Amino acid sequence: MEPNNLPNPNPSTDHGISAYYQTRAEHHAVVTSDWLAQAQAAVTRNAAVPEVLPKIAATGGSRAAGSGKAFSVIDEFNYWRKKPDLAEAVAAIMALAAFIRSSEATTMMELEIELKKASDTLKSWDTTSISLSAGCDLFMRYVTRTSALEYEDFNAAKLRLIERGEKFGEISLKARRTIAMLGQDFVFDGSTILVHGYSRVVLEVLKLAASNRKMFRVLCTEGRPDRTGLRFSNELAQLGVPVKLLIDSAVAYTMDEVDMVFVGADGVVESGGIINMMGTYQIALVAHCMNKPVYVAAESYKFARLYPLDQKDLAPAIRPIEFGVPIPSGVEVERNARDYTPPQYLTLLFTDLGVLTPSVVSDELIQLYL
Repeated sequence: MEPNNLPNPNPSTDHGISAYYQTRAEHHAVVTSDWLAQAQAAVTRNAAVPEVLPKIAATGGSRAAGSGKAFSVIDEFNYWRKKPDLAEAVAAIMALAAFIRSSEATTMMELEIELKKASDTLKSWDTTSISLSAGCDLFMRYVTRTSALEYEDFNAAKLRLIERGEKFGEISLKARRTIAMLGQDFVFDGSTILVHGYSRVVLEVLKLAASNRKMFRVLCTEGRPDRTGLRFSNELAQLGVPVKLLIDSAVAYTMDEVDMVFVGADGVVESGGIINMMGTYQIALVAHCMNKPVYVAAESYKFARLYPLDQKDLAPAIRPIEFGVPIPSGVEVERNARDYTPPQYLTLLFTDLGVLTPSVVSDELIQLYL
């Protein structure tokens, strides 16, 4: 059985807007206080990992079971990525885990070839998504990395792959909660925190701090053009956290009030730098000049084997830009959704692997991909 090499089921109709950016918009639009309540439950209950792994184990995937249809790794991925509490990379991990269970391969070599094709299919769904590509690569390394497979019969070997796949999915699902716990020692009473963009893991850090009755306030950049800061500030206000919304150009003006900067990441690269929402680089530059720590919260499945030297080394993730007035003909508009922040402007990275300095990231990447 081979994965269905279907065309992108979510083709861009917005003149080249990347699927990466459309997916972010979909997830941000559905984050609600109900989800926040569920996230808090995940922090406080050990058994509160979302019940997705039992579903895969019981049914062999959301699309394959009982439908009579050939399994499609893209359909499975789309099923999981529509859940607001799952990151895109975790949705891909779930889809690949379901793919292994539904595979009709009869040899290990055939199964590994099919799994590699499924992974490549997911990565080609959106070539601009760093976390999607890194999640697929790490899944392949984690699941197939065992010397015992060649000595086992096929059924035992396949069960080993399924177990490792579901274990990797479980680790990925717990990552956000782990990072939130690690970040608590750095959020102190009376602190003022600057955030940029809508990061669900940063939201989890701050939400857990608020539930621990820590007193802090948050400055949110507006996050033009998609108003991510407005959405983030709304979530914080519902938690009772004092929050102030800033226009993006007011970062330097307000930096002297700030005790720390907290951002998420779309990808963590080999140098220890990060790729994140446009504007992160300039905020880190201002914070560095004013001796303010910049903390990054990122799951380990976002660690990517990339080494950009400058901004132009990144494949652009195009997004729509609206200025509210007609743009004169002949005027070029920058529509890239993200930038690269070099490691020298970052202080610490909070990950499910631990609290890391940027210089340690390359060592962790070697361990992850060995």
